[in-house]
Amino acid sequence: MTDYAFTFTVLFSTLLVLGLGTKFYLASRQIRHVAQHRDKVPAAFAATITQQSHQKAADYTIAKTRLGMLEMAFSAAVLLGWTLLGGIDALNQAVMRSDLADQGTLVPQLVLLAAFGLIGGLLDLPFTWYSTFRLEERFGFNKMTLRLWLGDLVKSTVVGAVVGLPIVALILWLMGSTGTLWWLWSWVAWMSFNLLALVLFPTVIAPLFNKFKPLDDEALKARVTALMQRCGFSAKGLFVMDGSKRSAHANAYFTGFGAAKRVVFYDTLLNQLSPAEVDAVLAHELGHFKHKHIIKRIGLMFAMSLAGFALLGWLSSQVWFYTGLGVRPNLTGANDALALLLFLLVTPLFSFFVSPLMARFSRKHEFEADAYAISQTDGRALQSALLKLYQDNASTLTPDPVFVKFYYSHPPASERLGRMTHSFESAAT
Repeated sequence: MTDYAFTFTVLFSTLLVLGLGTKFYLASRQIRHVAQHRDKVPAAFAATITQQSHQKAADYTIAKTRLGMLEMAFSAAVLLGWTLLGGIDALNQAVMRSDLADQGTLVPQLVLLAAFGLIGGLLDLPFTWYSTFRLEERFGFNKMTLRLWLGDLVKSTVVGAVVGLPIVALILWLMGSTGTLWWLWSWVAWMSFNLLALVLFPTVIAPLFNKFKPLDDEALKARVTALMQRCGFSAKGLFVMDGSKRSAHANAYFTGFGAAKRVVFYDTLLNQLSPAEVDAVLAHELGHFKHKHIIKRIGLMFAMSLAGFALLGWLSSQVWFYTGLGVRPNLTGANDALALLLFLLVTPLFSFFVSPLMARFSRKHEFEADAYAISQTDGRALQSALLKLYQDNASTLTPDPVFVKFYYSHPPASERLGRMTHSFESAAT
């Protein structure tokens, strides 16, 4: 092992241990803080949230966080197994020793990636099953049957193969055929694929998993349409999704891109909120478009992925990148799939420590969207809608402040609703 490879091994190991330690520290803080405040509803919510609901949210948060800690430890062990303990190297050597190695350069590389994805998915299955049929079931959220869960698993695997393998094959071909600037052409292909997916997802992929029917409540439809017209927003349709067949959690979202945009309401959301509250929640989502948050996020994704592909372009030609992670690069075959795998495994270790910055920007966007919703609809309705959603989704009202800064993409209830109350009081004076 060269000095560069040894240094990279030490750096990788240090980040793995440091990242896992930080995650465990944050999760422990969250569990301790939520447990300490479990028995008393915060004064700001005492009139609207029952003690029973508050304790359910605390217990649900603690249970999810504990499961998350177990998953984090398992994922770190799996990552170590794939890299320094030789998992990817062994898998690659098995593929290269098989008859597949005689099928050109793309076939063995695609088989390597597909085998890695299949094994990784199988390793994750126990956690997915437990989360759905034990944790979510215990708190009354799960509505899925085992048959539906297995059906989703099969469909998602098939869709992943049908959609994923062609774009991966294209990127591998570009890596091997377009010279030193392959990373730039691969980035163009990847971004084009992502933009195409935004258009095709609502009409082609999502209906494979859920049923979507046009919103048939004429009064609500007229109200929502008037709001969108007032905000200068157009969509291809208003739809209701049968989210209740999988979960009791409620939500609403925009999907699609350009002319393919559509508004989707979970049926659970429409059952829980009044028309004025639905109006306010929709106005919040419109606020993201008004402030161009979606465009900004897509632009950031473009920039970050360009930097990532450029970095991969350099790392893929460095022998120490492979050997420092416990992998012997192929001497006669292509190493492009190996480079992709290792890069995707290592990048989260480095990006984890900048995630608080991304979370902070996201929380800022949520505040801006709330302010827009208040300017376009009844702010009190938004406040009551959010309270219902916090309660129905068992979201804790007392998260740990450090945990929030590191992970929360949405402001905690106390900050979010507190800022709304302050805006109401300022408007009154």
